[in-house]
Amino acid sequence: MKRRIRPVAVAIAASTALLLTGCGSGESGDGSPGTSAGEGSGSEKGPASPGASAKPDRGERPKTELPKSFQAHFEGWKNSDPELQALLDDGKERLLASYGAIINQDPHHDAFTFYDTGDALRTGTTWIKAFTDKNLTLIGKGRVFQPQPRIGPDGSGTLSYCVDEGKGSTKDMKTGEVTDTPADDAFVLYRTELSRTDEGVWRTTMVRTEKGACK
Repeated sequence: MKRRIRPVAVAIAASTALLLTGCGSGESGDGSPGTSAGEGSGSEKGPASPGASAKPDRGERPKTELPKSFQAHFEGWKNSDPELQALLDDGKERLLASYGAIINQDPHHDAFTFYDTGDALRTGTTWIKAFTDKNLTLIGKGRVFQPQPRIGPDGSGTLSYCVDEGKGSTKDMKTGEVTDTPADDAFVLYRTELSRTDEGVWRTTMVRTEKGACK
């Protein structure tokens, strides 16, 4: 079976990665799937296209809704500290926005460009285009777990977490060909850096990945 495209590796040649996230030591899981507004259903509403999001207005956070054909399940994405929970929430939406940009075939997806800035925006756009330029979309499931959020003395944030892509695949939108994720490539550790805007939004500024670092 063919290997799935490695998007982050396309964006940063020295980096090895697959689809999205990374690892740490989080609290016990809530098991909720990542969908628009935290509904957890994953179903599309009305005429909205897959991965569609509300356009940001006056600092309001956009929400990404994933279609039934691809689900992201977040485990342990809860923290008793409100500030760390806010960081987790924005980090989660950033990941959902990345998936939505691919599914919606839009490297400049509103939610993705809202939650990413600096190097993360540049490399992430290149990574998304590695899918969209080849008419590839995502199907199946991704499991996002072991989040580890931190806020430094200077007010900057870091968030690491793991993603299991073993049940995720890419699908050629023209031919219908499906390419599964090889088992050896299924687990990816993500380390991200974030900065908080004046409106209190945590935007991702840097993403580093390590294949095989999560089990």
